[in-house]
Amino acid sequence: MADDRIPGIDPTAQPSGDGCADCLAGDGPGWWFHLRRCAECGHIGCCDSSPSQHGTKHARAAGHPFLTSFEPGEEWFWNIETDQYYEGPQLALPTAHPASQPTPGPRGKVPADWQLHLH
Repeated sequence: MADDRIPGIDPTAQPSGDGCADCLAGDGPGWWFHLRRCAECGHIGCCDSSPSQHGTKHARAAGHPFLTSFEPGEEWFWNIETDQYYEGPQLALPTAHPASQPTPGPRGKVPADWQLHLH
């Protein structure tokens, strides 16, 4: 049987939670615009438009090149080293935050002028 594993993507890695792990831990203002999932370890971070940009920061610090969306209805992989989109395997569920979670989120943490804080 051939090994179809893509280096930097672990389909069995579980998401670290429903929101940006770093924002929820108190690093930065505590809210995000969109969420990204590390395809290697499952770490959930905020997107590059978010104030803290934890998703890409994690990927670079950990040496994990692939991020994927953690937004409902989005299925793509982005390689931070090549700046290209890729197709990849189905990842362990869940593949998105709960639909009941607002975007931006989390509920109660997003400032009224949130658009002014995006990158």
